[in-house]
Amino acid sequence: MSGRLILVRHGQSHANVERRLDTRPPGEALTDLGREQARRFASGLLRRPALLAHSLARRAAETAAEIAAAARLGPLPFDGLHEVQVGELENRSDDEAITEFESIYERWQRGDLHVPMPGGETGDEVLDRYVPVLTQLRMRYLDDDAWQDDIVVVSHGAAIRLVSAVLAGVDGTFALDHHLANTESVVLTPVTDGRWSCVQWGTRTPPFYPEPDADPVRDALESGDPMG
Repeated sequence: MSGRLILVRHGQSHANVERRLDTRPPGEALTDLGREQARRFASGLLRRPALLAHSLARRAAETAAEIAAAARLGPLPFDGLHEVQVGELENRSDDEAITEFESIYERWQRGDLHVPMPGGETGDEVLDRYVPVLTQLRMRYLDDDAWQDDIVVVSHGAAIRLVSAVLAGVDGTFALDHHLANTESVVLTPVTDGRWSCVQWGTRTPPFYPEPDADPVRDALESGDPMG
């Protein structure tokens, strides 16, 4: 089982520029910078992936298309890989909405996965629709001893951080304090008994130490990128 699962956040979208909570597919398109980010990601891959998947959101599909052109692959859409659904906070960019989103997301990363976004998903619901897609890819490809290649999945920052932390046992406070910029990725490798190991998180490599002073609300308000 030498292939890796590379979960990459999409390139910059117009909603990212406006700091909007754009979560409902199809959502906004990429900016010109977002397209360039996708091309840079593709050129920086150490080896050509054998499979390229993406969520149904427009920004993920456009990111995948740029990567596909460079890697000479046909991108495959998968339902279930979209961003955390924020319900009543959709398309809002005010500090109150971002604070509410980040406060609930922090509770998820600290174990309270049953708490819903207002009119949106719980953390459990995100995992219930996202993890089966990764399990399918693992069972069909990565668990095959003859499979030697990487799989790239273009998805979304908040969903990637939640799913990766849960699957690979990464401390939630680390996930809260280490956002993913556009086209940054989390790299997972399959290990025994169906478990996963996280070998890269953005620019970081293990060990992923807990962050006792993590303040995701402040970070999101200051960075202008709440979904990363």
